[in-house]
Amino acid sequence: MEDRLLVTIQTKSFGEMEVSEKQKISFPEGILGFEFIKEYYLLDMDDSPFYCLQAAEERHIAFILIQPDFFMDDYKLMISEGDLSALGIKDPDEILDFAIVTIPERTEDMTANLQGPVVINRSTLEARQIISLHESYTVRHPILAALQARESGGG
Repeated sequence: MEDRLLVTIQTKSFGEMEVSEKQKISFPEGILGFEFIKEYYLLDMDDSPFYCLQAAEERHIAFILIQPDFFMDDYKLMISEGDLSALGIKDPDEILDFAIVTIPERTEDMTANLQGPVVINRSTLEARQIISLHESYTVRHPILAALQARESGGG
């Protein structure tokens, strides 16, 4: 525990906070539309299935993330060998994947981008947003509808 270097960051939603350097995720190619930002911090959101991906140097840039298997029993990450290689992933256990969440005015209409998941190498903490090879995934998959279908036994 004493090995953890804490840094103070400015966040969009939580103001100033201390985080561990071990929460820093590097995106060498950035995220689509935000290619100029290479460093983020992955923050837990207390008692929630959501995470915050906060830009390290840009307080006003943050993404809400969710792990797709939280709301989809049959979720399957399908990515190219090139993406795996670029991230240095040799073992499936090294993969941590998230979907970027869009929260509109009506929060019950929130969606997850399953077509462009964020994939992180757990060992190196290097990440990239990739294009899913799964043909039925969309950029606006309804989260609450999927949860309701799962709870009712429909998926």
